[in-house]
Amino acid sequence: MPFPLRRRPSHRTAVAALALALVTAALAGCTSGAAPDMSTSARPSAPPSSSAPAATAEPSEEPAPVTSPAEPPTPAAPAFDKSALSIDDPASLWVVTDKLRTVNPIDYVPSDLVTVDVASQNPPVFRREAGDALLALFAAGEAEGAGQFQVQSAYRSYATQVSVYQGWVDRLGQAQADIQSARPGHSEHQTGLVADISPIPLSCALQACFGDTAQGQWLAANAWRYGWLLRYPADKTAVTGFTYEPWHFRYVGVPLATEMHTTGVTTLEEFFGLPAAPTYAG
Repeated sequence: MPFPLRRRPSHRTAVAALALALVTAALAGCTSGAAPDMSTSARPSAPPSSSAPAATAEPSEEPAPVTSPAEPPTPAAPAFDKSALSIDDPASLWVVTDKLRTVNPIDYVPSDLVTVDVASQNPPVFRREAGDALLALFAAGEAEGAGQFQVQSAYRSYATQVSVYQGWVDRLGQAQADIQSARPGHSEHQTGLVADISPIPLSCALQACFGDTAQGQWLAANAWRYGWLLRYPADKTAVTGFTYEPWHFRYVGVPLATEMHTTGVTTLEEFFGLPAAPTYAG
């Protein structure tokens, strides 16, 4: 029996079938994998809330000011040592002799007395250091226009002071003599550290008016530079026990004279904290 003839599919039908197959395959690939998560990474980020504070730029740090290195502190000057020398030993430059304090021993004689080459009314005998300082004092005063100086009185022994004091008693009576002259054993002249000074030509010798002379004024202002102290100031009679003696200068050395000048203390009694000595103890 003859086979029936099979109809060959047309070209248009083949193309349609191929297209259908491709679409079917594509749909199958899309549905076989997991769907992408759009809740996080694929979701566009939300714009910042308007209520949130705006970010501000950090302030830039300014450079620290440049300062010069601090100056090291100036070390304080050491305090003046008031105990460096004795105020009791008659051989000390700082010995204090007044109406309450005698030279001890009472017949003390300095071991280094010299005669100084200066004009004088009485022998210009001093302890060596004081004599050298007196020469420098007189030379400076003359060089600075104060005029010339001379020594009225210098070292006096205990025996000599007995005679001097008695002369004042005979002339003025003991009460007045005691404010004009020291009793034997209480005189600074015995230490060899005192100069009674007068001008050249001689005037106002051992008188208050010496303080008004060019020499007296220069000494009052400058003697400390050479270690000398105006021992009996006008306003300190109640402390020293003696009336104003602008001619009476006591050598104490430059360190002590400078310290007293700097601090404004004018008497040895006050500087060393000693009792005032307006009168003798007995």
